[in-house]
Amino acid sequence: MSPRRPKRKTSDPSLPSHFSMVRSFQLADFVTLGNAVCGCLSLMFAMKALLTQNTDFLFTSFWCIPAGVFFDFLDGRVARWRQSTSILGQELDSLADFCSFGIAPAVLGFACGFQKMLDLVVLTYFVCCGLARLARFNATVAAMPTDLNGKIKFFEGTPIPTTLVIVGVLAYGVFNGKFWRFANPEYQHEGPFASFSQAFTPDNVWGGEVSLFPGYELHPLVLMYAVSGTLMISRRLRIPKL
Repeated sequence: MSPRRPKRKTSDPSLPSHFSMVRSFQLADFVTLGNAVCGCLSLMFAMKALLTQNTDFLFTSFWCIPAGVFFDFLDGRVARWRQSTSILGQELDSLADFCSFGIAPAVLGFACGFQKMLDLVVLTYFVCCGLARLARFNATVAAMPTDLNGKIKFFEGTPIPTTLVIVGVLAYGVFNGKFWRFANPEYQHEGPFASFSQAFTPDNVWGGEVSLFPGYELHPLVLMYAVSGTLMISRRLRIPKL
């Protein structure tokens, strides 16, 4: 007589099925993930541009941001068309926005030469403002006035996708040679300057730099990040939602 085979264990009915989270995604959530993909690619191409000193990768990084804006615009339309808004979709949208319009523009600023200690303080302030603005929106959106279609009537502070303007300024600067001058390395008696040392000298970063304290310099153009971050967290500034 052959030995009795043990009974196959059945899955615990209290546990969710495999890939249940992915299967619970609505169509709008997948569009939102497109925004997150654009943000991640922008970060990776910016780092690859620094490693290879190739502006093609930097421009690809720039183009990922308007692509993210397109997906961010589209996901809301798809959600209302499908009538499938959810808390999960709202949180996913905020996280994707933070990646594409908060972290990525700050990294692009660093890649373009805003690398002094005070520059980093400003860039960090900008990122924190974007994070706070998204958190405030999620916490207050349910109590904000809406129209007959359920859309909120206005934003408190500038929406975080407006950081596309900063990315446009950087792209214009790189395109016109105001950043990223890696070619034709200069020479000193010990040998050639390191390419990064030459590319990010005050003369090669748009707007130059100013010394506020001994050993602490700042690129004035980085202040556009401070202005953008401050406008995002303003509660008195109300932007009508189109």
